[in-house]
Formats: sequence, C-alpha cells, structure tokens
Amino acid sequence: MSQITKGAAALCLTLVGSTAQAGCGPDPDPCDVPLGTYHIALPDTANGPIPALMFLHGAGGSGTGSTRSGGMADNLNSRGYAVIGPNGLQRENTRFGPGWSFHPDRLQQRNEMAFLLQVAEDAASRFGVDRDAIILGGFSIGGSMTSYIACDDPTAFAAYAPVGGSFWRPHPVDCAGPVQLLHTHGWKDKTVPLEGRPLGNGTILQGDVWHAMGLWRAENGCDGLRADTFDTSGDFWVRTWEECDAGTALEFVLHPGGHGIPRGWSTYMLDWFEALSD
Repeated sequence: MSQITKGAAALCLTLVGSTAQAGCGPDPDPCDVPLGTYHIALPDTANGPIPALMFLHGAGGSGTGSTRSGGMADNLNSRGYAVIGPNGLQRENTRFGPGWSFHPDRLQQRNEMAFLLQVAEDAASRFGVDRDAIILGGFSIGGSMTSYIACDDPTAFAAYAPVGGSFWRPHPVDCAGPVQLLHTHGWKDKTVPLEGRPLGNGTILQGDVWHAMGLWRAENGCDGLRADTFDTSGDFWVRTWEECDAGTALEFVLHPGGHGIPRGWSTYMLDWFEALSD
C-alpha cells in the first residue's frame, strides 16, 4: 500500500476497534465498520492468513450476492479464499437501488476508498484475512468502482479484477501508477457495451473499455499497443500484455455472452492471481 493509504488504513483500524461485532458473516447479519457494512464467507479450514476476493456488487445488489452458498463463494472457499461482499449505499432518486459513488464528477455519498480500506482492515483483524493478499473485484458499476480504486491507488489491494464495468467519460487522463489487473467483459454486452453508451438523455456517458486498456498499458509501461499473447483455446478469448514493467500484470478477457459474470470466471481469476507470484 502507498504511504497515504497505509495512514488511512491505520486510522480505519482504530475506528473499527470500537464498533466491531461478533457473529457477523455471509447472511443474514452483516459486519459493521464506521462507514458501512459487509458480509464474508470463510473457507472451512485455513493454514495461516487467508487470501480473499473482495467483490463489489452491481446496481441494486448487495454483499450477500457474492457470499451466499451456491454461488462463486463455494469455489473460492474450496480453494482456501475468503469472499468479502461490501454493501453499497442506497442512492436517492434512482430505481436501481444500492450502488457505489464511483463517478468522480457526480455526487459522492461516501468516501468509497476509505470504506473499502475499513472493510479490508476489519476482515484482517477479525477473521484472519491476509491484508496483503486481497483481490478487489466487482461487477458492472462494481467493476467501475474497482477500476477507479485501481487508478486512484493501485497499491491499496494486491490485484484488481473488474467484470463488465470500467471507467466512464470523461476518461481519467492518467492513474497513480502501475497495476496488476484482469479485465473481463462480454462480447455481446449491451448494458455496458465495450464502446460505452449514453445514459440519462446523454447527461452521463459510459466509457470505452478499449480506451481504458490503453490507459492501463501506459501505466504499466507496456512496450506495444497490441497484446503480446493471444489465447482462444478455452471458454475465454484472452489478450495478455507481457512486455511491461516488472511487477505489473495486464490481461483482457472476453467471453461470448452479454452483461454478466461468465461461468468459470472465479476459477480463471484465481489461476491468474496465483500465477502472479510464480
């Protein structure tokens, strides 16, 4: 983590100590931190600190969507990972329900960076989650929130894995530094198209995922515009940039479906994350 983020995290941990409750988990009782709530699904056994995926829900969702039994939590738990599902705030004047203050030019209901750091520190102190091995992921606007967190402070989490969500226009000019990032998107996504689309009679514009990948390439110091390797042998079509600065990772995964988390994503994502340390 950056020095700024470390300082914020230390403050968050101090605040959490007075509000933590016992017995919270995946459902129905959330865990409380000063800026909000979260759910968590833990593996049955653990040898030492537990790596984790913190996954941000889409519009109208909740943290239980990530942690409930029968979903991707089962797969992650079976591989020794915790799944952390923070809860977005209910947004005013919208039919879409809870969401995230992801767009830097729109009303910020909460400092989402501070909230997610509180969740990470609380999960580490309360449940033994490895603070240095938390992947931040998210779907739809949760994926957008993930992308903006990665841009604002790429050291806040170990790696980033947005699905079906990226920057909105106006795109960021640059980011705070290099990242380890896996972006996944549906080839036929009409809700968040790869090129983006206007919403609210053109008052707000989704971003262009191709442009976002160019921004990540620049931050990672990648030598070329095109990817270095391509793989279409499995369920996903994968572009990987390898001729980049040491310690970075950038992969673009397309699937043939629409706006959704594709089957097999959690397995692919964990394989990618674990390969980063090889």
